[in-house]
Amino acid sequence: MKISTKGRYGLTIMIALAKKTGDTPTSLKSIAQDHNLSEHYLEQLIAPLRNAGLVKSIRGAYGGYVLAKDAATITSGDIIRVLEGPISLVEVLEDEEPAKRDLWIRIRDAVKDVLDNTTLEDLANYESNDEQESYMFYI
Repeated sequence: MKISTKGRYGLTIMIALAKKTGDTPTSLKSIAQDHNLSEHYLEQLIAPLRNAGLVKSIRGAYGGYVLAKDAATITSGDIIRVLEGPISLVEVLEDEEPAKRDLWIRIRDAVKDVLDNTTLEDLANYESNDEQESYMFYI
């Protein structure tokens, strides 16, 4: 399974909304500008997220989008399934060697486990421990 830009940008939208929880609605234009993404493309992604009950739209001059549920109850798996469909690496065939079939199933289950146990709140509160910017180079 390869996660396309639909899934990646959908997660970007949802993380941005989760970081603004409690604030005023967030426009797609501001998310697009903050992440250097196409606003038009984000508009295509927000509809399925809204239809799935993950986001709500607020109309008006100061309108935009807010999460429809608490970020702690939305998993990355919920978002990926809405935008990408079912999570599977390969179609497991019954006539496949048992060892290979078991491998594909174990990999699929591991991916599902990570996606279903990583909440939007986890992603919004994630702080990178990378110290890339703190490296000092001398010439």
